[in-house]
Amino acid sequence: MRRLRWLVVAALCVASGSVLAATSGSITIHADRPGPRISPTLYGIFFEEINCAGDGGLYAELVRNRSFEDGGRPDHWSLVAGSGSKGEIGVDNAAPLSPANPHSLRLTVEDVSGGPVGVANEGYWGIAVRKGAKYNLSLYARAASGFEGPLTVALQGADGSTYATATIRGLGPEWRQYKAALTASATDPKARLAITATAPGTIWLDVVSLFPQDTFKRRPNGLRPDLAAKLMDLKPSFVRFPGGCWVEGDTLEYAMRWKRTIGDLGDRRNQWNLWQYYSTNGLGFHEYLQMCEDLGAEPLFVINCGMSHHGNVPLDQMDEWVQDALDAIEYANGPVTSKWGALRAKAGHPKPFGLKYMEIGNENGGPAYNERYRLFYDAIKAKYPDIHLIADVVPGSHPVEIVDEHYYSSPEFFMQNAHRYDTYRRDGHRVYVGEYAVTQGCGQGNLRAALGEAAFMTGIERNSDVVIMASYAPLFANVNYKRWNPDLINFDSSRVYGTPSYYVQRMFSQNRGDVVLPVDVSVPRASQPRPVYRGAIGVGTWLTQAEYKDIKVTRGGETLFASDFGAGTGGWRFAGGQWRVVDGAMRQTGEGTDCRAVAGDPSWTDYTLSLKARKLGGAEGFLVMFRVQGRDDWIWWNIGGWGNSRTALERCSHGNKYGIGGDAPGGIETGRWYDIRVEVEGPRIRCYLDGKLLTEATDAQRGVDQIYATASCVRSTGEIIVKVVNVSDQEQTLAINVEGVNGLAGRGTALVLTGNPEDENTLDEPQRVAPVQRRFAVSGRLFTYPFAPWSVTVLRVRPGGPSDSRLLLGRAEGTPVSATNNPSGLH
Repeated sequence: MRRLRWLVVAALCVASGSVLAATSGSITIHADRPGPRISPTLYGIFFEEINCAGDGGLYAELVRNRSFEDGGRPDHWSLVAGSGSKGEIGVDNAAPLSPANPHSLRLTVEDVSGGPVGVANEGYWGIAVRKGAKYNLSLYARAASGFEGPLTVALQGADGSTYATATIRGLGPEWRQYKAALTASATDPKARLAITATAPGTIWLDVVSLFPQDTFKRRPNGLRPDLAAKLMDLKPSFVRFPGGCWVEGDTLEYAMRWKRTIGDLGDRRNQWNLWQYYSTNGLGFHEYLQMCEDLGAEPLFVINCGMSHHGNVPLDQMDEWVQDALDAIEYANGPVTSKWGALRAKAGHPKPFGLKYMEIGNENGGPAYNERYRLFYDAIKAKYPDIHLIADVVPGSHPVEIVDEHYYSSPEFFMQNAHRYDTYRRDGHRVYVGEYAVTQGCGQGNLRAALGEAAFMTGIERNSDVVIMASYAPLFANVNYKRWNPDLINFDSSRVYGTPSYYVQRMFSQNRGDVVLPVDVSVPRASQPRPVYRGAIGVGTWLTQAEYKDIKVTRGGETLFASDFGAGTGGWRFAGGQWRVVDGAMRQTGEGTDCRAVAGDPSWTDYTLSLKARKLGGAEGFLVMFRVQGRDDWIWWNIGGWGNSRTALERCSHGNKYGIGGDAPGGIETGRWYDIRVEVEGPRIRCYLDGKLLTEATDAQRGVDQIYATASCVRSTGEIIVKVVNVSDQEQTLAINVEGVNGLAGRGTALVLTGNPEDENTLDEPQRVAPVQRRFAVSGRLFTYPFAPWSVTVLRVRPGGPSDSRLLLGRAEGTPVSATNNPSGLH
């Protein structure tokens, strides 16, 4: 009800050359100073096989464990036998249909005196059937001598009621494929597929498949249409696939190898997923490419770079893995006369898919990644120089076009980082924010999380000359098997809903302009806590082994602390890692992330921290901590972080980590002692490595703004799009001033997402938090608009006359812009 009230107020808001309502601030849009072009690939999606997103979700297969490879057991299948009848089922590896999937189901029918005997599959928490809908059945079967059938295939309810039947005849000793069409006579989200016999005998089944005929674009082996429609509505400019950690695998045995995912379904190796379920690979490389084409999106393929969570391919065995990348490009783009292009054509797509983007690895880093990145980069650029390559970090030895950055944190983190890219170098590599989401204080995906992401997205769009691609993660979750929370789109066997974050993604993607327009936001900042410039000290590591000694804290001529490891580690507090004293140094030998050792007094101020550090092994460098107030409040100097590629200061405030100042390139050598010194005085921080000032910054201790905004222009029409995020609990009535136009057309549109911050959508209330569109009146170039509490609003207005449109259309794209925020008051 409150949401409707704000929309009604907005609809009645009228201005005529001056502000007619009391305002709490202003937004000035400089239409006369266009900034950079907005990347046409800015808003995309990232699909990973997680949460049963593909198998049991987007991939429309209705039978679970269709090839009987899930752990070598008949999981998700059950024996069906009438009272007095007798039979037995088991997994058999004799005479396999395909060496890729060596198991089949053996059904032994012993006694049918009480009725048919067979097997049933309940799919992924129920097979959803709809009255009048048609379903395609396919299965492979063979039988022992003397049994020819028939088999009865049926769609059934849990109570045994029958919705559709088909008969299969002519079974013999050799594998043969059988097909049938079933038309459901009822709607049931919890149906099952039953296959039964009415005569004794032994039957083997394999690749038992059931698809709705009405898949997305009606493609065989296709996608579930309601889930695909959710993707279409996002208007994604690209699709990153297939992962994620799914690409790496827990070990190399389970790494994603695309050649195992093409061709006949029976020959595709079923694969254990590190998210703790089996994948059929039915949604394979070809299907991903086809999905991208059907969505009108660029494919972005993530190739395994010879690294897994537990083990890497030796460098002298990397040729096969590099060749996989080259062959994948040939499959996607090669002529039908090429080896892999011919296989693409055989699969029904002679026209090249036009793959332009490839990411080398996923979340990999360190020296091992740098070495492998070089191999892939050189080989791909030599043969396919036009392919855009995306790196996980910034390898020091080779060029980088695009770097993939991932962020998972709190709403406040994303709000605090809305200006992260304002100061990025414009002459360096481009950024792909490949994975990001609010994962703290988010419930199951609430409005508060969506607001934090929306605030961050205003900065992404404003800096689209740096950030050229972005995608939320994860994309899908079956509500019966969530291994990550939250997720953009949630579903069960028959229903689907988008979280508030989904609608934010849709609002931004469907309302992307062509050119950034600078904005000035003048809104009083909410009261902020006083800065804290005091705290204890510490050292740490991240995926690295290191040792520290001669740790000293001084202030003026006074020594506040001096390490004495001859007496052990007394006085130190540890979190993570394996810490012990060796040869007068405190050594950390664990392989984990975020290993810390802290000492000293949280009340210390204005001091100098000095120490010596040596890297013993691992992926990165040193973490030197100061101003430590607690586990979730500190600053550290991250020396050789991000895969041992750069050095920067990072502050953690209430568990929200963000950068302070800029960064410096370079890494840390293994086995060498370094002299480290950090000087803190009030907000000022100076960091020295081997006597050289490497990092200098001001600890501004970011607050959270109330209003975040960005604006853009549609070049074909001159229409101006303004995105405004109000993260406060108060209505913000703002004066909107569009400079550079003579006036605005009489009416604009407002698309508003609002509600209580803890509100969530569910399967039963899929639109509890959803955008509502209204029109509002406006004249002149200055008007007011009341932005609802806890809201994301997209305003669209048009210049008032032909001269304004021509003026906007004729301007060239300009220099980078930043959203100016004046928190002290109003202009």
